[in-house]
Amino acid sequence: MTNTVITGIQWGDEGKGKIVDWLAENADVIVRFQGGNNAGHTMVVGDRVYKLSMLPTGVIRPGKLNVIGNGAVIDPWAMLYEIDALADQGVAVTSGNLLVAENAALVLPLHRELDELWEQRAGSGRIGTTGKGIGPAYEDKVGRRAIRVGDLRCHQSLDRLIDRLVNYHDVVRAGLEVDPVDPEELKVQLLEIAPRLLEFAGPAWRVLRRRSWQKQSILFEGAQGALLDIDHGTYPYVTSSSTVAGAAAAGSGVGPGDLHHLLGVCKAYTTRVGEGPFPTELSDHDGQHLATRGREFGTVTGRPRRCGWLDAVLVRQICELGGIDSLALTKIDVLDSLPELKICAGYRLDGEVIDRMPATGEEQENLEPLYEVMPGWTGSVSNIRSYDQLPEEARNYIERIEELVEIPVDIISTSPDRNDTFARSGPFAG
Repeated sequence: MTNTVITGIQWGDEGKGKIVDWLAENADVIVRFQGGNNAGHTMVVGDRVYKLSMLPTGVIRPGKLNVIGNGAVIDPWAMLYEIDALADQGVAVTSGNLLVAENAALVLPLHRELDELWEQRAGSGRIGTTGKGIGPAYEDKVGRRAIRVGDLRCHQSLDRLIDRLVNYHDVVRAGLEVDPVDPEELKVQLLEIAPRLLEFAGPAWRVLRRRSWQKQSILFEGAQGALLDIDHGTYPYVTSSSTVAGAAAAGSGVGPGDLHHLLGVCKAYTTRVGEGPFPTELSDHDGQHLATRGREFGTVTGRPRRCGWLDAVLVRQICELGGIDSLALTKIDVLDSLPELKICAGYRLDGEVIDRMPATGEEQENLEPLYEVMPGWTGSVSNIRSYDQLPEEARNYIERIEELVEIPVDIISTSPDRNDTFARSGPFAG
């Protein structure tokens, strides 16, 4: 199998975890290249449900190397809690199957505090973050004051690094009328967590380079969807990292030539958690059907997801700017029993028909979706594992998506279960 980048091409929650897990059977290495523990993946394997936030999806499969790349920000307490929780489920995560990039930045308690404080102060202008401290951690990384994983080995310089970080945060906290950070307490916390975290630390870029030379198969796993990308998403209602497929190279320390196939994961409808524009959002019976049947609650926060019809304009836009080669279509079973389906094929803005989402928030909020209507299907597609066995209406729906997006649908998922997935075409078939 070729090296594959797997990214969501909506606002997240597309079912990336299941697709990565399914493809991981034939992969050697699984790499998480951006984000933090603000993203959740849920995998259903038989009667077991695994919920991951920081760890790569491949940890639940034996014999795989899992890597957290330098493009991610790591909350060591959350990561170790997740490792311990998996141990309780019989999954062992050790230095033999998990490698953490030594140059990845840390998410610290002061970041979580600041994240919550900013959201509280924002009022109606809040972004809708998870409160996990991810944004402030990326701010410190870009501001060149972050403490990184490898820094925990260097006790002589740790005081200096902490002082530089705390000096900045104390100025911010003073403006928010919050007590200053205790640098000694932070140091104690870091030194306490360091031995366990450093067990997993190493030069991830070098390990990946050598695995690539050995022709091992690598999966690069994105976290949030591309519409939350810091540059290309619905700014400012976005995450703090680059979530498009091209970020896999910089976030892992590999060259662009190591990214062979770019697979976009797309839900058969659209959901969004938190604030921000959502042109196809539904507040009627159909929206309730999608939310209830799709069990649309955030893995990390438990927040209900906003639901709407599939927006082919946005899917095509992300596929174009991300260079996506093919799609994995998930949760098509959620559309069961709907008498008719709608696909957004264009927008109307100020009386003009357009085929892209504009960059400004005001324009995004004023978009009117233009729908195509298609017949739904009776019965259930759950547990179907062959394209020919799908109802004709479901096949027509999939093929119309391909026409509108101009990208082939290679993989289809018909239920949350790992085994209810099949490759219809492309490099994953056969």
